[in-house]
Amino acid sequence: MEFKHVPVMLNEVIDGLNIKSDGIYVDCTVGGGGHSFEIAKRLKTGKLICFDRDQEAIDKSKETLKKFADQVTFVKSDYKEAPHELKNLNIDKIDGFLIDLGVSSHQIDEAERGFSFVHDGPLDMRMDQAEDCLTAEEIVNTFSFEKLVQIFKDYGEEEFAKSIAKNIIVSREKQKIKTTFALREIIENSMPKKVVYSRGGASKKVFQALRIFINRELDGLSELLTELIEMLNKEGRAVVLTFHSLEDRIVKNVFKLESTDCICPPRTPICICGHKARLNLVNRKPIIATAEEQNQNSRSTCAKLRVAQKL
Repeated sequence: MEFKHVPVMLNEVIDGLNIKSDGIYVDCTVGGGGHSFEIAKRLKTGKLICFDRDQEAIDKSKETLKKFADQVTFVKSDYKEAPHELKNLNIDKIDGFLIDLGVSSHQIDEAERGFSFVHDGPLDMRMDQAEDCLTAEEIVNTFSFEKLVQIFKDYGEEEFAKSIAKNIIVSREKQKIKTTFALREIIENSMPKKVVYSRGGASKKVFQALRIFINRELDGLSELLTELIEMLNKEGRAVVLTFHSLEDRIVKNVFKLESTDCICPPRTPICICGHKARLNLVNRKPIIATAEEQNQNSRSTCAKLRVAQKL
């Protein structure tokens, strides 16, 4: 399948990075290279380091960015390893970083990846299919009722988690659950029909929960942001695109902490924490896609963009 990906809030991301032609920038989740192409266009003597754990994404972005080959370095790695990998490249300071936490259109649309409840395919959901880790099929067929409920609630905020988990247990006793459509049917049969018809994708929360759990998407995100903020040069920019409340809450809290001086309890008479702000929030509230973009690209409707600048 052709690798397709429409970068979300492209102009807003590029504006947020405030790119200097001689700067060093990091795209932690390069995907199809849409954001990176616009970053590289603005560089003269600067450098761009692109990370992705998906080999298909690396291959596609290399093709997209081939005219900037002298300026761009690709690293196949989980973005949470970016600080370590940057130091391996003898890079201690950067002028900006982008983390786009969305799943690429290609990954969703390729049925064999198992991310989508719209396309029938095997229940996989691994970002890196070469990685030896649990698949969605293994989880729904082997995890206990209690563990399934926890995953659906913690990572999908699914209010029908217990009903869905119960019906998964019943279904798998009769026949192994192997496909995305099989799981979708169980999910839709576990909630009132009016919810199924009104949600615009009744299975979305469960599929999201499984994807986040399998790929450990939230693990270490706070620590990664803290490390990358430390690496920013003065006036360097931190730009993060999130696509659900769990991610956004983590980014919001890190940015809030890093843009606050004293964090002592309110009743403390004098500051004893010694905490100093390292960031200035460029936007107090998250930026959302324009109505026009939301109409053209449905995947932008839930996106939130936060931007901060190093003091």
